[in-house]
Amino acid sequence: MRDARILIVDDDPDYLEILKAILAGAGFERVVTETDALRAAGRIDAGESVDVALIDLTMPEMDGVELLECVQNASPSTECIMVTAVNEAHSAVACIKKGAYDYLVKPVPGEKLVATIQRALERKRLLDILDLGKEPGSLQLRRAGAFRPILTRSPVMRRLLKEAELHAASEVPILITGESGTGKDLLARAIHQASARADKPFTAVNMADFNPSFFDAEFFGHSRGAFTGAEKERDGYLEFTAGGTLFLDEIGVLPLEVQGKLLRVLQDGEFVKLGTNRRRRADVRFIAATNENLERLMAGGRFRKDLFYRLRGGWLHLPPLRQRCEDIPLLTEHFLATAGPKGPAAISPAARALLCRYSFPGNVRELKSVIQSAANLAGGRPIEVRHLPAALRESRPATDDCGNRTDTGTLAPLEAVERAHILKVYQATGRNKARTAAVLGIGLNTLRRKLAGYGEA
Repeated sequence: MRDARILIVDDDPDYLEILKAILAGAGFERVVTETDALRAAGRIDAGESVDVALIDLTMPEMDGVELLECVQNASPSTECIMVTAVNEAHSAVACIKKGAYDYLVKPVPGEKLVATIQRALERKRLLDILDLGKEPGSLQLRRAGAFRPILTRSPVMRRLLKEAELHAASEVPILITGESGTGKDLLARAIHQASARADKPFTAVNMADFNPSFFDAEFFGHSRGAFTGAEKERDGYLEFTAGGTLFLDEIGVLPLEVQGKLLRVLQDGEFVKLGTNRRRRADVRFIAATNENLERLMAGGRFRKDLFYRLRGGWLHLPPLRQRCEDIPLLTEHFLATAGPKGPAAISPAARALLCRYSFPGNVRELKSVIQSAANLAGGRPIEVRHLPAALRESRPATDDCGNRTDTGTLAPLEAVERAHILKVYQATGRNKARTAAVLGIGLNTLRRKLAGYGEA
């Protein structure tokens, strides 16, 4: 932490001194301040090394968003944190979409500022390690056994699993996003198994099935007589998961009042059992997952921004199956091995080809269901096209998200394949350029040039 180089850009020199003093007190020894955004941009363009940039949103000559874009163009590995006096959801979302790591509102409490910078440095460290992974061998998993249940040949997925393994080695909360059926629960369990908490409990709670009225009793536990019906003492999720991992699935459906209670646990690391006064330590690692667009929920006031940023210590976005088409044959073989009522099932070439050109809106879960159902209908004989669901048989061949023509007509040129794949990943990450570049394994400047060529600049 002492070696981290931090640049603070704000047109208020007095506020700069306040921030610099806070960081100095936290042990940051290489803090540089700048009141002129244009000069700051020039320093970055000249190659000055910066690990984290704190950027005021409203400045003369050049505003913070423009400076953010300049920093990302010239130094993609610099983590940018926006600081502003205006607490507006749309401004925060816009900055995050442009690649900012976080968005803080003045006056920023010292502890929050330091914690945010520490998380940004942790993310930078992980991404820097991933940037070394240009050779295939460098993305080998050290804890391969933990991730063995996740079958993939996809370069995007292999990179994501390596990032997940690196996050597993830390204690930061993790947010897993992705469409329904992509395997968020499977990834959460793999992260737990790859962590130092692997020999402790893994507790999964589906928030969609959870009664918010019982949050305190279920999460914090209660003593005997704490409320009507509490006939004996009971440990809550936080207590009986002690030392392990608490997985909160479908976090996007949690009501706002319950979100506030969860946030306090994340912030304080403590809780109070109902019917007692003693504060207890919450020794759990939080992993949350959702198929909801949390940015849209935040903009609509239905999800707390502070909770989002707390949960997003590590952010893993699982791509849909249509963006990892090379995994369909592998997963098909895996499900065939266990689907047949009379042993491993077989499948005809025509049925296999139809599976490979289907978009699978239900993702891996749908593929598994399709194979199991078809094997039952085949009754021990090879699966034919007629055994597949009507919706799959009647689906029209179209360009898939891997950028290929899925019929037997003219194949797409390499440039079209690349364009389709880049744009799909860009959309899947919420049009976040920094995130898209990380998923694709290319430089941010390279991505910007390609997007500009596609009319997406």
